[in-house]
Amino acid sequence: MRSVAIIGVGSTPFGKLEGRSLVDIAVAACREALADAGIHREKIQALYIGNFIGERLVGQGALAGVVANRLGMSGIPATKTEGACASGGIALRLGVLGIALGLYDLVLVAGAEKMTSASTAEVTAGLATAGDEEAEMRSGLTFPGAFAIITREHMARHGTTREQVGLVSVKNHGLGAANPKAQFRKPVRLDDVLTSRLIADPLRLFDCPPISDGAAAAVLCPADWARDLHRQPVRVLGTGHATGPATLWEMDDITTFPASVRAAQEAYAMAGITPSDIDAAEVHDCFTTAEIVATEDLGFFARGKGGHAVAEGWSAPDGKVAVNPSGGLIAKGHPVGATGCAQVYELVRQLRGEAANQVRNCEFALAHNLGGTGVVSTVTILGRL
Repeated sequence: MRSVAIIGVGSTPFGKLEGRSLVDIAVAACREALADAGIHREKIQALYIGNFIGERLVGQGALAGVVANRLGMSGIPATKTEGACASGGIALRLGVLGIALGLYDLVLVAGAEKMTSASTAEVTAGLATAGDEEAEMRSGLTFPGAFAIITREHMARHGTTREQVGLVSVKNHGLGAANPKAQFRKPVRLDDVLTSRLIADPLRLFDCPPISDGAAAAVLCPADWARDLHRQPVRVLGTGHATGPATLWEMDDITTFPASVRAAQEAYAMAGITPSDIDAAEVHDCFTTAEIVATEDLGFFARGKGGHAVAEGWSAPDGKVAVNPSGGLIAKGHPVGATGCAQVYELVRQLRGEAANQVRNCEFALAHNLGGTGVVSTVTILGRL
């Protein structure tokens, strides 16, 4: 298979993007990525776009074809991917495979979601479809409730403290404050987190990501073309895509997500590196505890030590591995279909030396996207070309 590179990235700001439709923001991110790559739209041979609940929240189906048409690319194959909150990561994976297998030479991938125009109840009901409706979600379980259960089990099993969980929010809000794309641009203190409004005990408001609008995109090409097309291309070293149990009751241990572990193993093997080689990672902190679990599943820290790691500063920008230097979902925002591509946008900028919270000597970076309570995960490893 051919090696693949990223030669252009684009992203809207994340937040409440009033007056802008789902199609509008997807098109904006794609145009920015094309401009960054210096590639004319007529050169693109395929489009993949991740979106989770556009049909439900804004009544827009056939998103990939609509976006392709709006971009002036009508006629090319255009595919929408859906894998809950991992929809954007899946779109990227399919774009990479299309080039690696020689089907295409230039591919545009994107992720987009428009959420703030719907009510909180509508968004909550839409997000619940990422779980097994018949087997679990019909009971009334919500994702804040599910991750509250996971939090309590992690605390009981591994001795993780409520303060350690809250420090994830402190870290990520502090980093988000410097990111011009982030929805939340204000640092918080630990006391702010621990006294914010209770959502699902023990999780509070600042343990949760905001409802967001946003889109991100990337242009892919064969790695051996990349130097001729962009001054700072980034190579896709490895990708992984796996599934896991769709319900909490099917999991042997609810403090780990098998899909994340499997996807990471696949990506590390393809890249030929280990977790200790990663300098920066954007992981799926859909709740504060989710970041702690992810850092363990991805092999950055030993099982049960993720909470201790954040308290000791091991996941800070100057720590052992910089985790969510963008501010993560907690501070940057979580427009669910866009998140996977937005993580890659941030890491490409890290590897170029252009990030808002630049990690020193960043050579290897990892993006981790998770759907539901671990029903699907993608992992992408990037490196300098």
